Amino acid sequence: MSAWIRMISDAEAEGTVQEMFDLVRTPHGTVDNVMRVHSLRPHTMQGHVSLYRSVLHNPDNTLPFWFLEVVASYTSILNRCSYSLTHHFTNVRRLLGDETRADAIYAALESDRLEAEFAGKELALLRYAGKLTVAVGEMASGDYAALRAAGCDDGEILEVNQVCAYFNYSNRLLNGLGVTTQGDVIGYYKVDD
Repeated sequence: MSAWIRMISDAEAEGTVQEMFDLVRTPHGTVDNVMRVHSLRPHTMQGHVSLYRSVLHNPDNTLPFWFLEVVASYTSILNRCSYSLTHHFTNVRRLLGDETRADAIYAALESDRLEAEFAGKELALLRYAGKLTVAVGEMASGDYAALRAAGCDDGEILEVNQVCAYFNYSNRLLNGLGVTTQGDVIGYYKVDD
């Protein structure tokens, strides 16, 4: 585990911290540093995990999980957050199950040439996430008209808004406290052996 502030280890955890660690364990059974960094104030860990799971892993979302992970990855690229990018593009790869396509998507995101791999609704939603990340003060009603013209419904816009907003929060948490992936099991989804 690695961050610029102290993080409580599993061996040290007791009481509320232990309860929160049990709540935030990944499908691998581990506590990732993105959650562990809250261990000195475990009440913030509870809010963080609730938001994370609701925006990225809720079965009521209608956009495909792989695409929501792409939105997470693109937001993290724009914020230069290698922690989130490492975890969430691993999720893209696992959910897609197509390394060639995943490599092409990564190259498009990294070069900011979204149109090389995306069109229509997906392209419009990624452009929206990009503007929301780097130019939020310039958002205007015309941005939403463009999304609707591309075939997005308001629920889909809200899903991308929430994933993007969550990752802007998380990227600032991680980069602002120097959190690394040291000791994490990378990616949320377990790989079947």
